[in-house]
Amino acid sequence: MMEMNRVYLNDLYDLYSILLNEHEKLIFEDYYQNDLSLSEIADNNNVTRNAIHKSIKTVENKLIDYENKLKLYEKKNKILKAIDDNDINTIREIL
Repeated sequence: MMEMNRVYLNDLYDLYSILLNEHEKLIFEDYYQNDLSLSEIADNNNVTRNAIHKSIKTVENKLIDYENKLKLYEKKNKILKAIDDNDINTIREIL
């Protein structure tokens, strides 16, 4: 996975992790934040590597789906840009 996607997924996780169950959080954090391999995560959870791969893809798709519906990441970036540009009218429109 490209590094930009990894950063993007971590940003989405920061915004939407509250919507994930504990198992999904654990798998995502082990893979993306603790840099464990699929095999290491599988061994730690007594499941197959394929099951972990499927779980990671499921969480990635959920995070992207949440963003497509809620647009918090997009809105956050628009607000940050408007702050940088000192554009109060754009901030008001977004909020």
